[in-house]
This record gives sequence, structure tokens and C-alpha cells, in this order.
Amino acid sequence: MARTVACFVQNGYFLLFTFVTGLFYFCFYLVAIILGLSLSFTVVGVPLLANVLRTTTVFLQYERVQTKIYMDITTEPCVKAVNPKVSNWLQAKKELLNRRNWIAIGWLMLKFPVGILSLVSAALLYVAPPVLFVVPFLYPFISLSIMGATVDTFAKAMMVSATGIILMLVSYWLADRLARWIGGYTRLMIKHVNR
Repeated sequence: MARTVACFVQNGYFLLFTFVTGLFYFCFYLVAIILGLSLSFTVVGVPLLANVLRTTTVFLQYERVQTKIYMDITTEPCVKAVNPKVSNWLQAKKELLNRRNWIAIGWLMLKFPVGILSLVSAALLYVAPPVLFVVPFLYPFISLSIMGATVDTFAKAMMVSATGIILMLVSYWLADRLARWIGGYTRLMIKHVNR
């Protein structure tokens, strides 16, 4: 029982981290690429853009480690390009023309919608069942309406509470499946970037 609860909580952490990292990747790359492109007519823009593109390997490695720790899903290592000692401008040109960097940015930015889905799912799977379970204690004091039906009798409150218990039992399975699906997304992301 304790292992089941620990696994359920760990899946919840993974779902929330998915939202946080997806939001971070989306904001970071959106702002950095727009800033780099808008400053590309100056000396600062191209090196800024090249340095932003170099971060993809670090973030992909972080995703691998996070998926391994929380979901115990092993993914193949991220292939890192060998950087010979050349001038900074040739290095920047190589980074800008590297197709893998742009594919990785696309996959990392797509993690934002996946993160929103995981946040909404975590709210439904982790918050809604306990709230529904305590409705029999709350309905005399608070005007409650669930899915258009007003909870004003003890029988209705017990039906809502029973729904909360059933949802608690189902949410362990659903949270595990969703977390595994997101772990599969990480595996697929790294597989496509390594091609």
C-alpha cells in the first residue's frame, strides 16, 4: 500500500514537473530566438542565437535524467556533435545550420502543450477526488453545484462522495498511464533528434 501511494505521488510530481519544464522551454526558446533574430543585424545577435542553440543538448539530457528518475524509462543517450576548434563565427554558422538543434527546439517547445495537458490531468486526478470525497461534510455550509446539479441533500452528497472514491481508485491507474505516455514522449523526442 505504501509503495502504491509513493508511486502515485511520484507520478504527480512528474506531471507537475512536465508542466514547469514545458513552460520554461517554451518561454526560453521563444524569447531567446526572437531576441537573437531581431539582433542578428548587430554583432550580438548571431552569437546569442548560436549559444541558445547549444543548450538543446543540455535540456535533452535533463529530460532523459528526469524520465529515468521518475518513470524508470531508459532512453538512448543524446548524440552530441563534435565541435572542432574553429573561429567563433564558423562555430556559430555550424550551430545555426545544424538541423538537429532546430528539431530539438521544436520538440522541447511542443512540451508546453503536453505540460498543460499534464497540469489539467494532475488537477483532475489529484485534487478533484479528495474534494468530491468531503462534499458530505461541506454541503450544509456551502452552496455546492456539481455538473449543474445542486447538492442540497445528504443522499446527493453521498453520491458525490462515492464518485470521489471511485475517481480515487481510477486516478492511480490514469496517472500512471499518463506519466508513462509523457515518458514515451521523451523517448520519441530523443529518438527523432538523434536521427
